[in-house]
Amino acid sequence: MSQEEIEKNDKFWLYVGCIVLSILATVAVVRKSETDKFAPIKQQLDEEVAQMNIRVLN
Repeated sequence: MSQEEIEKNDKFWLYVGCIVLSILATVAVVRKSETDKFAPIKQQLDEEVAQMNIRVLN
């Protein structure tokens, strides 16, 4: 293999690594924003469950 082919191969894996990293970062950001968006709804549901969680004694 010539020096030029080795350099192209090295850049190929660098590009693949950058693409994978950017995809993972995008997924993490979207997931975080979705969690933040629905946090008030989850809190409200948890409060409703806590209010309904009463024991009935005979």
